[in-house]
Amino acid sequence: MDTCEYAGTAFTAPRSHPWTDAVGNPDCRYYDLTATPELIRQSLEDFQPWSAHAAIETFYRMLEEINQHGSLLESNDCAFTGPQENDQPAWPQALQCSGRVMVLFRDLKQNTADGRVDALAVQLHHALAPLDPDFSTGLIGTTLIPARYLQLPDGNQQLGWQLMISFWAWGDTVAETMANLDRLFANLARALESVS
Repeated sequence: MDTCEYAGTAFTAPRSHPWTDAVGNPDCRYYDLTATPELIRQSLEDFQPWSAHAAIETFYRMLEEINQHGSLLESNDCAFTGPQENDQPAWPQALQCSGRVMVLFRDLKQNTADGRVDALAVQLHHALAPLDPDFSTGLIGTTLIPARYLQLPDGNQQLGWQLMISFWAWGDTVAETMANLDRLFANLARALESVS
């Protein structure tokens, strides 16, 4: 499975965890999926229009695994853009879809420890590398994002990181693109299970 370190979207200030609402859309809000996993299929507005595709159910199951009792990780945020015209010349397919999922250590202090989230990214790349070596129509990228953990003591003790996992899948039709996305999510779920 192909992976990369992705420059990602520039974040000028640390993202809060938990957060309240999105700057661009006040209808988007944070849900603690460790406490309310039943909201996974109800609250992810970007994914709902595509829920007829198997990839979306695979993503939901992956979030259930990340946020289940006993996992070392939890998710904080996710986004998805369904199949649209491909703007990546390195891939010849007509369509692409993309998105992200943010993950962090459930023990919030670990997210503020030097190198801990960076090590998680490295472990994820190592876990993905041997998976599905013939799969060339999907890509996973990792980005360290500054974060402020509001449940920790005030001041610099709140400053840390979270891991943004970006994903892209390509295909010549909507069905093919979404099938490739399903394959990507299955690989990502296996890798996340091994690191959590």
